[in-house]
Amino acid sequence: MEQFLTFGVVGLTTAAIYAIVGSGLVLTYTTAGVFNFAHGAAGMMSAFAYWQLAFGWGWPVPLALAFVLLVLAPAFGLFVERVLMRPVQALGEAERLVMTVALLTGCIALARWVWDPNTARPLRPFFADEPALRLGPAAVTWHQALTLAVAALVAAGLWLLLNRTRAGTEMRACVDDRALAGLTGASPQRAGRLAWILATQLAAIGGILIAPTVALDAQQLSLLIVSAYTAAVFGRLRSLPLTFLGALVVGCLESYLTGYLPQNDYLPGVRLAAPALLLLLALLVFPHRRLRGRDRRLVRVPLPTARGTLVFAACVVLFAVFLVTVLDDEGLISYAPVFSLGIVALSYVPLAGYAGQISLCQLSIAGIGAVVWAHLGAQGQMWALPVAVLVAAVVGALIAVPALRLSGIYLALGTAAFAVVLDRWVFTLPSFEILGVRVALFDQGSVEVPGPDLFGWRLESDTELLLLAAVFLGLASLAVAWLRRGAFGRGLIALRDSEAAYATLGGRPLAAKITVFALSAAIAGLGGALYGMQQRTVTAEQFNLVANLPVFLVAVIGGLGAVGAGLFTGIAYVAPPHLLGHFGDWAHDVSTLMIALAGMGLAHSPAGIVPRLRTEWTILVHDRLLFPVTGGVLALLWALYATGLIGGAVFLIAAVTVATALRIRATARQAGPRLATDPVEWWGIRRPWRADDREVIARGIAAG
Repeated sequence: MEQFLTFGVVGLTTAAIYAIVGSGLVLTYTTAGVFNFAHGAAGMMSAFAYWQLAFGWGWPVPLALAFVLLVLAPAFGLFVERVLMRPVQALGEAERLVMTVALLTGCIALARWVWDPNTARPLRPFFADEPALRLGPAAVTWHQALTLAVAALVAAGLWLLLNRTRAGTEMRACVDDRALAGLTGASPQRAGRLAWILATQLAAIGGILIAPTVALDAQQLSLLIVSAYTAAVFGRLRSLPLTFLGALVVGCLESYLTGYLPQNDYLPGVRLAAPALLLLLALLVFPHRRLRGRDRRLVRVPLPTARGTLVFAACVVLFAVFLVTVLDDEGLISYAPVFSLGIVALSYVPLAGYAGQISLCQLSIAGIGAVVWAHLGAQGQMWALPVAVLVAAVVGALIAVPALRLSGIYLALGTAAFAVVLDRWVFTLPSFEILGVRVALFDQGSVEVPGPDLFGWRLESDTELLLLAAVFLGLASLAVAWLRRGAFGRGLIALRDSEAAYATLGGRPLAAKITVFALSAAIAGLGGALYGMQQRTVTAEQFNLVANLPVFLVAVIGGLGAVGAGLFTGIAYVAPPHLLGHFGDWAHDVSTLMIALAGMGLAHSPAGIVPRLRTEWTILVHDRLLFPVTGGVLALLWALYATGLIGGAVFLIAAVTVATALRIRATARQAGPRLATDPVEWWGIRRPWRADDREVIARGIAAG
């Protein structure tokens, strides 16, 4: 009985923290329509700031608490609302979701950069020197009692605010109908601003209260929010009482699993993954409010031409050849993942870019492809590679089946929960047997990944594996472009625009979703297998949720609807850390922070960078005079660099300068700037008719 009560007290204390944090999630979602993935990161940053003030700089604890909760947290909330979220308010739910993912990634990178993760920072509980209170046979520390009291005060304060104040009435009115609330004299912006401030303060309170019981680690504290996600989903993102009830379920479940779960090699991960498993169950079982189907400004998906795609695929291989001729062995190891991770990023194009299905577990699926190849292709058997791709596709289809009733943030939450389950439980399992078949994943450590045997030619060197990955990236890009130009690709875009209209016109939404999930997972599995070959040895940490977020963000920055997003992501994700690596070990965190900042600039270019680059450089490619000149000059510079006559910096500056100058010249030779503004009636008269003009006109008529 004593043990039961002890774990019950721990569970209630943890539940109180989850309730506090989950309340903030509900506030921002109901008033501003934003599900804040960075909510836990706000609590994490507050906990680090409190430690720095109270223990690093020796401030009195009351003063440090007051400064964090009354100055830093409100300022952070105002910054997020005014600078980050307000510009994307008109873009829709998906774009707001991406913004919060960028904020989460940036906060983790910033915290790891400022506070060295290798340095221990113990945080003393409140009233640690006071004797514990007795609750029958169980003991309750003053820190636990304070946590329970704060949760009760938060619940009472939120009830009074929402039901007995004008500000609360405005907030509840904005929940029901923002436009109608504005007509009655309420201010949706003021209500949203107040919600962001309160939510950030609640996150700060939760982060400071839970930090003494866990390690003060940026990633761990930020991912504790998964439990608060579960509590918020219990409340259907709208009800504070149900959110508190959900927090109680999650907190007690975690605590009692710790105390009563049998000890063996297979079950410890269940306790760590329990909040994510419960989140999946809540998403699938509880009814959810339907999301508004057109609550976003649809971004046009580029239509790649057959010739342009072939040229791009050839450029991918030529770029790989260029790299292997100019990089030394260390450089090849550093830049080899450009193409394999590019394939993983390419998997977002059909799934998120065409079909509009947001997934945060693509890198986790890539990890499945890597381990399947590692075990089945231990001797380099080439047949194991399509098997790895097939297994990844099956996993993708299995994810799609329960996700069929989910969309928008619910789907993002579901895929994030799946990634956490894989990371905390499945990938940590030792080998086991199913129907006499031995199944092994990471073997509770790392796994060696061999190179393939291609018709008796064993590919093992970094040069060979880089070229192999480049060839596969080129082929995968051709396949995705072919998909976009075909009937199925057009159907996926129609499904993204309006699922109801797609079904009305004879489409099968369920079959289309399962197919595109399986297809994107197959591409990710291929990229994961190639990435494992290049790394030689892989661990589960390389494929967890936090590692996936920067890859997802760079793909969004590049443009989820553009085929070139794969190569762009590979270059933008891999190159900066190694270029900055000469300045210190902090380069990785700084490069991740740069990615997050670029993701926060989504409002200025929602379609992505790649379509804009394609528009700017297509003029040069189509110029029959200047395009061969460009190729000849770049080939000459390449030869000079390969022979050692010029250095790498000179080559890079000269190549960029020449290519940019010739592009500007090609633009000047065209009538493009004036023709780009021609009305639709003059298309085909003042400028040539383009292959995608018919689709543009059709989509414009449908939108009207």
